[in-house]
Amino acid sequence: MIWKIARKEIKETLREGRFRIAGVIVLALLSIAVVISYNYYNYVQDQHAQASTNTRNLWTSQDEKNPHSAAHYGTYAFKPKSPLSLIDQGVDKFTGISIFLEAHRRNEAQFIAAADQTGLARFGDLTPDFILLFIIPLLIILMGYNSFGKERENGTLKLLQSQGVPPGKVALGKWLGLYMPILFLTAGLFLSAGLMLALTPNFGMFSWTALLLMTLVYLIYYGVFANLTLIISAWAKSGGIALVLLLSIWIITCLATPKAASNFADALYPYPTRQEFMADVSEDRKKGLDGHNPWNKEAKLLEKETLEEYGVDSIHQLPFNFDGYRMQKGEEHEAEVYFKHYQLLKDQFNQQSHFYSMSAAVSPYLPTRFLSMAIARTDYGLHWDFADAAERYRLKMMEALNMDFAENSAYGNWAYKADQSLWEGIPDFSYTPPTIGQIAVRHLSNFLLLATWLVISFLGLFWITRKL
Repeated sequence: MIWKIARKEIKETLREGRFRIAGVIVLALLSIAVVISYNYYNYVQDQHAQASTNTRNLWTSQDEKNPHSAAHYGTYAFKPKSPLSLIDQGVDKFTGISIFLEAHRRNEAQFIAAADQTGLARFGDLTPDFILLFIIPLLIILMGYNSFGKERENGTLKLLQSQGVPPGKVALGKWLGLYMPILFLTAGLFLSAGLMLALTPNFGMFSWTALLLMTLVYLIYYGVFANLTLIISAWAKSGGIALVLLLSIWIITCLATPKAASNFADALYPYPTRQEFMADVSEDRKKGLDGHNPWNKEAKLLEKETLEEYGVDSIHQLPFNFDGYRMQKGEEHEAEVYFKHYQLLKDQFNQQSHFYSMSAAVSPYLPTRFLSMAIARTDYGLHWDFADAAERYRLKMMEALNMDFAENSAYGNWAYKADQSLWEGIPDFSYTPPTIGQIAVRHLSNFLLLATWLVISFLGLFWITRKL
């Protein structure tokens, strides 16, 4: 009986012109969005590869110079583009694509794509995630808002009840009839995207596991909307009332709640302004060791401790160049200062993320959005991870340069120059993003929230069906 009801619902849906028109529009938009995202990804990947190669060549082709001068010359760390950004670009266009690595300073990511867009960007981009998160739920509402209303009008609901069909079977049959077309549409999209990624050479670190997990997240999301649609359809007195209520729910869950949650999170856990952040960093840097100032209080203390450690009376008697050693210690102090203040930013970010998770009780959109970006590796968590990896690389590079200066020259010999072998001996920056398993563990709470939405909405559907 369940499958008979489901087949009947699917046949009626396919006969209706509104579904055919809406389905064609959604498919066309999805196809266009995938093609646009694919071309943009290839364009960014080509730029990334070219910029990485040019930057490495510039670094290794430096003339002979003092290693600390090379540290100030610096180089770039480039964030790799995730293959699944083809489906969900997340916050990539707001976070920058590269970080300049230089002595004494931790820089933020540069070349933010959103900064180069025109004012029309305020209306949003046509991307697959936009269709998946906003348009397909609307399609579900359009397909199912009158699912129970038409049964009342035709008298077929009483007929089913008189034949002894359990309310649970009616609910499940209705749900399958509404859900199956969306299932095939979604599965077709993700399968097409997966084949496109898998068959394209040099398309990054593509994972079928990640793609399947993202597919599962969206299917659960659509299951929740299918349940909500049928609940309202069963409860409302007419199809018109059901449609108005469902559109209101869509506006609240997909548009109003995310924006309100963002505003409340910013108000409760605000980030410091850039001016405040840099002023606090500068103040803490002044309190510690200045590697370029031998008369700095902390520098004199370091000199005294080093002389005592090596049992000599003068820094000229040390077995290394104290200038290079002092600059390395100054680099380590400044790195601690930056780590402290960036950790404060991350703490605020974590507090905001926790608030967003609490807001998921009002909207299934929020956990779906966070999971989609995390699996695509286009969320803020991935950006923080990349920035930390770039900083660790910068510290190792500075240590290699400063200690080469310290170990291969005498105190006061700033004329010492290293050759190309030193630049080539420092490995190129390489970043490995978190695995899907690590991402799943980090976002377990969002998985649980989305699953809770699905379970509770199913219970609500079965309950309201019994009350008919």
